[in-house]
Amino acid sequence: MPAIMTMLADHAARQLLDFNQKLDINLLDNVVNCLYHGVGPQQRMAQEVLTHLKEHPDAWTRVDTILEFSQNMNTKYYALQILETILKQEWPKHWPTFISDIVGASRTSESLCQNNMIILKLLSEEVFDFSSGQMTQVKAKHLKDSMCNEFSQIFQLCQFVMENSQNAPLVHATLETLLRFLNWIPLGYIFETKLISTLVYKFLNVPMFRNVTLKCLTEIAGVSVSQYEEQFVSLFTLTMMQLKQVRLLMVSRMAKPEEVLVVENDQGEVVREFMKDTDSINLYKNMRETLVYLTHLDYADTERIMTEKLHNQVNGTEWSWKNLNTLCWAIGSISGAMHEEDEKRFLVTVIKDLLGLCEQKRGKDNKAIIASNIMYIVGQYPRFLRAHWKFLKTVVNKLFEFMHETHDGVQDMACDTFIKIAQKCRRHFVQVQVGEVMPFIDEILNNINTIICDLQPQQVHTFYEAVGYMIGAQTDQAVQEHLIEKYMLLPNQVWDSIIQQATKNVDILKDPETVKQLGSILKTNVRACKAVGHPFVIQLGRIYLDMLNVYKCLSENISAAIQTNGEMVTKQPLIRSMRTVKRETLKLISGWVSRSNDPQMVGENFVPPLLDAVLIDYQRNVPAAREPEVLSTMATIVNKLGGHITGEIPQIFDAVFECTLNMINKDFEEYPEHRTHFFYLLQAVNSHCFPAFLAIPPAQFKLVLDSIIWAFKHTMRNVADTGLQILYTLLQNVAQEEAAAQSFYQTYFCDILQHIFSVVTDTSHTAGLTMHASILAYMFNLVEEGKISTALNPSSPVNNQVFIQEYVANLLKSAFPHLQDAQVKVFVTGLFSLNQDIPAFKEHLRDFLVQIKEFAGEDTSDLFLEEREASLRQAHEEKHKLQMSVPGILNPHEIPEEMCD
Repeated sequence: MPAIMTMLADHAARQLLDFNQKLDINLLDNVVNCLYHGVGPQQRMAQEVLTHLKEHPDAWTRVDTILEFSQNMNTKYYALQILETILKQEWPKHWPTFISDIVGASRTSESLCQNNMIILKLLSEEVFDFSSGQMTQVKAKHLKDSMCNEFSQIFQLCQFVMENSQNAPLVHATLETLLRFLNWIPLGYIFETKLISTLVYKFLNVPMFRNVTLKCLTEIAGVSVSQYEEQFVSLFTLTMMQLKQVRLLMVSRMAKPEEVLVVENDQGEVVREFMKDTDSINLYKNMRETLVYLTHLDYADTERIMTEKLHNQVNGTEWSWKNLNTLCWAIGSISGAMHEEDEKRFLVTVIKDLLGLCEQKRGKDNKAIIASNIMYIVGQYPRFLRAHWKFLKTVVNKLFEFMHETHDGVQDMACDTFIKIAQKCRRHFVQVQVGEVMPFIDEILNNINTIICDLQPQQVHTFYEAVGYMIGAQTDQAVQEHLIEKYMLLPNQVWDSIIQQATKNVDILKDPETVKQLGSILKTNVRACKAVGHPFVIQLGRIYLDMLNVYKCLSENISAAIQTNGEMVTKQPLIRSMRTVKRETLKLISGWVSRSNDPQMVGENFVPPLLDAVLIDYQRNVPAAREPEVLSTMATIVNKLGGHITGEIPQIFDAVFECTLNMINKDFEEYPEHRTHFFYLLQAVNSHCFPAFLAIPPAQFKLVLDSIIWAFKHTMRNVADTGLQILYTLLQNVAQEEAAAQSFYQTYFCDILQHIFSVVTDTSHTAGLTMHASILAYMFNLVEEGKISTALNPSSPVNNQVFIQEYVANLLKSAFPHLQDAQVKVFVTGLFSLNQDIPAFKEHLRDFLVQIKEFAGEDTSDLFLEEREASLRQAHEEKHKLQMSVPGILNPHEIPEEMCD
């Protein structure tokens, strides 16, 4: 195949470079297509043919034919590049009349004029934008002077086209060309001609010219000269007048925010929205950002528009669900964009008017729409609520009212808004406010039963998390403990009642309704713990042992059911409810452990009964009934307790390691949750309890290493990344253990090396290139610095460095027989000489991979995947930094906690 490709390329080159023959346009189009769409050798040959053609001294004689007869835009662009290359050499010295020639020729034909515009644009870019480093400074200055001196002819041509042509592609090409001129032409051409008014009045309102016209006007706006200040002032005034219209339009047509759950459907009914519309959310984000900038330009005008429109809602002249929605979505979207005093005055009016409207309108649908808008707006203005306690209290009481409103979506939105406000204003609820006899948290806890009586279980969980944030803000420990007791009173009453019944008759734990209740109570505890944090220990301690007994009992029930009815029984509703209780138990424990601040207490009081309840159960269960949360909970405990738990690792490993490995080592797909959590556990033990690895039997240690190799070969990227991280840390840990290190190197070093090279050269693993480089550099450095004293090749104890060089060379030659010996030798030498410099080592690896892929004719762009991801991350971070500097651009709920409360 490569031989045939070479013959075809030679044929194409001979024919295209023979200037005695007529040019074959189709052949040239094919070669150009090969350059843009081909891969590997095919693409390289096309590049060579086109480069030879461009460099040929008579190439310019082909340009007119190509421009006239080729239908391929890339081929036409190539022809223009030929001309431009010649121009840089010939003009102005050997072809002084070039500008007047090209302007004259342009007036004879519109298609020629369009091509010439592109040539002028290219020339401007080469001379004014890219000349640095491409040509001498003297030559660059000479070209710039020549172009400026003759610019009047070019400008007249542009003006002629803009005023007279009806050919849209030509006008567009002219505007694009003009855009390249604006940063260097004499300013008189911009401010002392009709250019600005032509751009504004003729092209700005035509959709196909709008973007390029805006770019031209932006370039003009960036010019900084005092003599044209009057023009700038009139331009600015004109723009501000137009932006008034845009502001009105934005407020009238605002898109729906993500937080709004109550909507009007296509049939005109008010319903709960279940599916999020991503297009609508993106439109909202763009409109919101635009409206924030417009508000910064003239906040008084924004306020005037919104206040007038709200007044028209109240007096009924513009009343409709759609009008009220768009107005309120716009009001909510400019949070943070006004000065605090202006915001206060504005919001007091808005909320009073909306509450009045809610009283005035009759009918459930009307009230639901108004309620959803009140909730959206108050949720968007935490700064205002923090500064005005009475308003905050009124708003929260209104939310409690809405929690009884059974209209679709209203209760959900009330709970979502309540949790947002609780997170942003938490401290205000635990302090005694001016004019109050007790903190508002006490009022909430006194009436909790009444507040939540109409909510669904998942809404109750959200409510409890919200109240938990308030309790977490109480700094007095005794007061906080009292609050937690009162806070958990309701769920504890139900819990105690079930536990009492179970003590008398354990079969109650087979009753579907009871098991469902237990799951819901534990979910409430999980959400409460998430918000309260470490102090939740007082509640966890109260239910802990009973909870573990329930866990054991349900485990026995599940095992018995599986024994009697087989694994299919795990799909039955009752068994699924029992597994929910087990999962929520584990979530509660790991959630609290991760937030706790007393590792010793955790280790002494909480870990022993937990291990007793969950480990043996996990081990003896059938795979389908093992909870992945057992693994994640163990990983959380190891991460939190570190060295304190090293003594328990053999017991944990005995129970979970081998049985889980057998679940996941058959393929890359089954049991994805177990898979992920298993490797997180391995990573935690490796990082914090490494001595435990050295204490386990060699056969089990080999299993550990095999599982790490299995991980970094994984197709799930998060598992592969974790595997590489574990291996790197393991190698560093081993190096610290002098006694164990040498036998480890002798047994596993070459094996690891071989497996790492197998993923380095596997195209599906290019995202891990940086970690591959770090691990290999570390391993080659160990060899080079003599840290490995034992012979890596027991059959022939030569110097380890020589042996590894030969070993790697043979490895690569057998995998890639097409590689030359010299290529392999250079690569292996680099592995040793560059192992102190990770970036250089990584580039060395990548160069080698490019050689392999180019030979196979494969695309090499994926080798730069990490760099592309890094540049996207950096662009996102820079955008975020910029947004942080503009008040109101970030949604108030995206702002870090320490910046608000």
